[in-house]
Amino acid sequence: MRSRHWSIPLAFATALAVVIVVAALIAGGSGGGGSSVSTPTSSGGFDGAPFPPGLAAPGFALTDQYGRRTSLGDYRGEVVMLAFLDSHCAPACVLIAQQIRGALDELQRAVPVLFISVDPALDTPASAARFLAAVSLGGRVRYLAAPRAALPVLWRAYRIATPVAAGRAAFERAASVFLIDASGNERVIYQQEQLTPESLAHDVRKLQDEG
Repeated sequence: MRSRHWSIPLAFATALAVVIVVAALIAGGSGGGGSSVSTPTSSGGFDGAPFPPGLAAPGFALTDQYGRRTSLGDYRGEVVMLAFLDSHCAPACVLIAQQIRGALDELQRAVPVLFISVDPALDTPASAARFLAAVSLGGRVRYLAAPRAALPVLWRAYRIATPVAAGRAAFERAASVFLIDASGNERVIYQQEQLTPESLAHDVRKLQDEG
């Protein structure tokens, strides 16, 4: 009878010891050098989300709000900020433009900024100019909306969900900003929750320092 009274506590003690050992192993793994948890160094030191190395940015040749031809190749050797926006999109596009303006204000070395239209039927030169003026980016951004026939190919190449294809709400949730390095590679992307003037300026400086 005595052995029967001790069998339950002994089993409980054994199970408790196993739990303690497993917990110790988990705690040790989370704090040790072999942890699989992502750390800031896994992003290469960028505040935004980095692309895999060597991913060439799709090229383009479009016309800006002034009627001037603009190609991505024109900016080889410079870091470029690129965003796909809609001059009638608010508040998401306004917020993105304001964050970009804040980053430009922080940078000592200016960078070209290109906005590419996701709704060229509405993005006339006049509406683009009004939008840029409203977000204090007049004269600082080239707003590319023509030719219309070239834009769908570019949207697909940059994996952009447009308001027409995905719905305005989905587009605004997914609207992003890209950084393209001096070699013409896609390097960093920001979703809206990552996008701040400080993060953009930090990553632009990092890419500028690369050469």
